[in-house]
Amino acid sequence: MSPQSPVSSPTPSPSHRSHSSHRVRLRALVFRLWTFVLFACLGGGFAVCLRAGEPSTSSIATVATTATPAERPFAESDLAELLTATLQVQYIKDQGELELHLTRPWTARTVPDAPLSIKILELPNAGVTPSFIVRFELRAGDEALGTWQMPVQARVWREVWVARSALKRGELVADADIDRARRDILSVRSSLAEFEAGDASLEMAEPLQSGSPLLSRSVRPRPVVRRGQTVAALIQDGALNVTIKVEVLQDGAPGQIVRARNVVSRRDVQGRVLDEQTILISL
Repeated sequence: MSPQSPVSSPTPSPSHRSHSSHRVRLRALVFRLWTFVLFACLGGGFAVCLRAGEPSTSSIATVATTATPAERPFAESDLAELLTATLQVQYIKDQGELELHLTRPWTARTVPDAPLSIKILELPNAGVTPSFIVRFELRAGDEALGTWQMPVQARVWREVWVARSALKRGELVADADIDRARRDILSVRSSLAEFEAGDASLEMAEPLQSGSPLLSRSVRPRPVVRRGQTVAALIQDGALNVTIKVEVLQDGAPGQIVRARNVVSRRDVQGRVLDEQTILISL
């Protein structure tokens, strides 16, 4: 038997060698690509990795860290201050300085940290009085936070004329012992007298005790003609002017109408006081 010759491996064809080389290069390219992706992920490019299909962490962080609106407590002192300011501007105005006290406790509430305002919904028909109930709405901008009722006590302070000592009827205001003092005008049920200091045209119309405020009825224009005084009465009838003597039957200040009596005929007439010696009778 003749010896067998060794079996040799088949020699790869040129096309086979080309495909093998291509697969090697592809594996190397894929390896480098994954190496790059891994480096990018570990080196801070995590957001790039997620774009392929995962939600962005930036949007998640934005939702998670969105700040809630700032808030603050609204205490009893805050309500009293805001309610006082609102009533002062809308109702008291320039009548005086409003002082308000809440007569029922107010529980502190949390409100938005924004400018607050109060809308007055209901007041008594008499308005602001020494004691009343106010219904109001608390607002933060255009948002209504709620509606409440609150009983309150009020004072309105103003400088008024006050007698420093006892004053007599007929005493000239210019000579009277009076001064300006701060008083609660809500406790005074009548209108108060207003005049300039040293006004010589006014006199006391009624006696007053020390410490009493001067009311409108407490003073009057100072009469220039007195009851029982004889004055000239000027009678006008068109272009005709006649003067007669009359007896004044009541005190009168300039511009006031007084009764008088003709000293000759004893007939009663009415005339407007012109000055200390003359009244005008119009026919």
